[in-house]
Amino acid sequence: MSLTERQVKLVIGSLLHDVGKVVYRSGQDSRNHSLSGSQFLEELGIKDSAILNCVRYHHGKMLSSARVPDDDLCYLAYFADNIAAAVDRRGRDDSAEAGFDRTVPLESVFNILNGNNESKHYRQDFLTLEKVNYPSSDRAVLDNSFYQRITRNFEENLHGISCTEENISSVLSLLEANLSYVPSSTNTGELTDIPLYDHLKLTAAFASCLEAYTAEKGISNYREKFFSAADDTYGENMFLLFSMDISGIQSFIYTIAVDKALKQLRSRSIYLEILMEHLIDELLEMLHLTRANLIYSGGGHCYMILPNTDQAKSALAEFEKESNTWFRRLFDVSLYIGIGYAECSYASLKNAVPGSYAEIFSNVSRMISGKKLHRYSAEEILQLNSRKHHGERECRVCRSTGILNDDGRCPVCAALERFAADVMNYNVFIVTSKKISDSALALPFGRYLTARSDNAARAMMDSSPDYVRTYVKNNLHMGKSVAQNLWIGDYSYAKEFEELGNASQGVRKIAVLRADVDNLGNTFVNGFKRGQDSRYETLTRSAVLSRQLSLFFKGYINTILREASLKEMSISGKSAPMAVTIVYSGGDDVFLVGAWNSVLDAFIVLKDALKKFSQGTLTLSGGIGIYDHSFPINVMAEEVAGLEDCSKSVDGKNAITCFSAENCYSWDIFTGKVLSEKLALLRGFADCTSGYGNSFLYNILELLRNSSEKINLARLAYLLSRLEPNERTAGAEAVKRYSEFAKNVYTWAQSESDSDRRQFISALLIFVYLNRCEVD
Repeated sequence: MSLTERQVKLVIGSLLHDVGKVVYRSGQDSRNHSLSGSQFLEELGIKDSAILNCVRYHHGKMLSSARVPDDDLCYLAYFADNIAAAVDRRGRDDSAEAGFDRTVPLESVFNILNGNNESKHYRQDFLTLEKVNYPSSDRAVLDNSFYQRITRNFEENLHGISCTEENISSVLSLLEANLSYVPSSTNTGELTDIPLYDHLKLTAAFASCLEAYTAEKGISNYREKFFSAADDTYGENMFLLFSMDISGIQSFIYTIAVDKALKQLRSRSIYLEILMEHLIDELLEMLHLTRANLIYSGGGHCYMILPNTDQAKSALAEFEKESNTWFRRLFDVSLYIGIGYAECSYASLKNAVPGSYAEIFSNVSRMISGKKLHRYSAEEILQLNSRKHHGERECRVCRSTGILNDDGRCPVCAALERFAADVMNYNVFIVTSKKISDSALALPFGRYLTARSDNAARAMMDSSPDYVRTYVKNNLHMGKSVAQNLWIGDYSYAKEFEELGNASQGVRKIAVLRADVDNLGNTFVNGFKRGQDSRYETLTRSAVLSRQLSLFFKGYINTILREASLKEMSISGKSAPMAVTIVYSGGDDVFLVGAWNSVLDAFIVLKDALKKFSQGTLTLSGGIGIYDHSFPINVMAEEVAGLEDCSKSVDGKNAITCFSAENCYSWDIFTGKVLSEKLALLRGFADCTSGYGNSFLYNILELLRNSSEKINLARLAYLLSRLEPNERTAGAEAVKRYSEFAKNVYTWAQSESDSDRRQFISALLIFVYLNRCEVD
């Protein structure tokens, strides 16, 4: 179902209501930003009074003297603006811009996260994946010329634009590209950590909800409801905080058993990514809402702000039922969607009563957890148990039973393999109402997904009656009917595991990494609490934090890995292309494979980048397993999940477990002790005594690994004595390196806590792997 013309005007008017701030800060108009914004849009050919009123009258002082009907949309935009701003708005509602510093840069939302207390900000920039915009303490200003560039971009993209539903996504993309590093407020007496883009987007979301809520309640006097008696409305539960979660994603992606599985993994990952976005769009369409209402999406999980109406709740129930029916039909019980929601008001979203904001999320989570515990009704369970199985053969890819193709694959796996080739070649994904090719993948609600070239996609968008929507990967594309730009981590060094193994340094092995952000759930709920001060716990900041994390793990990750290829790596000690391929990178977690040494390097690089990006407020823990390239990927994934669990069990987390559970360390210990101390000592000794070979290291490694209680010091002394260089032939430096090496090995071998010995074993493992040595 499409939006009504009135709903479209409300969304566009709300999205553009603060465009005058950009005009004012550019130095081109010193008037009140409500007036300059409305005139700016008029000059671009936007003449509709409903849209212009949302811009001109979104502040109380202007609205109080406005001669507009009681049901004018500007009242909804005004109230929604107040909700979206919450405590982020300046302390007074001035009609002029005096007292504000228009050059103030956007402060980092991580300044006050998880007890942090910094004053970092972002450089003036447009949103791009070409370079990470890290928070910085360096002086920065947003000058007139920067804002003038933004106004020119607006003029170019908004001039003559038709105010239709199909252009809402284009407006959202335009705002995201230009206003992601522009502060909403420039009041230096307050935090300026809310981007103008996020404020505009949330304003449109709340306005849409208010329109639906009042329509169902039969309320048409907006002036009384949201202006004259606004104080009485703040506590009214007009909204739903909604969440959707897909269970079984990990198993769906990784439980495959075929040769040349890497393309299948990436195909499955991207398919599920788009499947989630498709579900989001289908639900929003059912509710007459837009992408502005989406707060967060990633990792098979999403949050939205919806209207608290009977129609919405009924639609949610039907949506959940139909989605799970489709999942059972195609994937049996391997995939399941659970939804949850909680009623909320402006006051609770603002956390007016301390703890009320966190309680909203707790209620949502509790509802989803209950759904997961009781997935199916009695009737559905009977249907599942009484189904007739067509065929008893097992798919050679996913191991499901049923009717298989001649090559032993089920229809879903066969389609995913065909889709895999398209994924490698195209960045545009088309959703249609009919299956238009053999590589098309089924989607819920009678839709199909195909990948296409830009030209083929445009032709289909313009002429095909079967066209539904488009997704574009890693490109802020602003074309007609583009539903969503998808940030997708797709850095890839090779297409198959064998290529990755051949790219490794030393032993020809691949490695698998699974990692995610520590304590993220608690961070979202309580991360902005400052002792007893809970005024910063708002939906606005949660939305900003969500978008930053999605940008890091789904967008910047490609740039981070690409740029790392130009630097000397901690493990390999060389600068070379990062030989890894991202299988999946979601809202806060990552799964990648690659040459074993590159995977270790990549984990260190990502850990350091997240620390810099989040100003140390977030940490990353994970596990790395090392394998032959032909080892079954489903077994790899399961074993590495266990290693990741080891890291999560470390006190304080922030840890890495590599190769086996015995090599589990906090990051400080791993980088400071294992790498910088012990591996560095091994390298220095080997560089100075290269003529000795490496066989003695195997003997030392076996001696250390096989001593369950005390080390055999006599045996160790014998091994080391055989290495002592002759000063006359080897030189004084070699003797010095040997003495340092032998002394440290004795000390570490006899470590009472066993920590130094264990660290040295880990360093030895890495060293011998780097030097083409096979060890168990």
